[in-house]
Amino acid sequence: MWFLLLGLLGVAFKYFEVGMVAGWSWWIVLSPFALALAWWAWADSSGYTKRKVIEREEARKQARIDRQKANMGLRTSNGQQRPRR
Repeated sequence: MWFLLLGLLGVAFKYFEVGMVAGWSWWIVLSPFALALAWWAWADSSGYTKRKVIEREEARKQARIDRQKANMGLRTSNGQQRPRR
């Protein structure tokens, strides 16, 4: 995502001739898009993207379980217990 944002910023600076980017070659300005493409190809082929999705879902699931246990007055996975009223 950072490569994509950097590429968009570079294209905008080059187009509007802002600062030193105006003098750069288009190859340099467009290179973050190639890096973004390479990153996404690696992340998808290595399973990195899927692992991150699963980790996020597991964290949400565990938070929901902890919240339900705390509401019942039981100890949660992080050792906290809901205070008695």
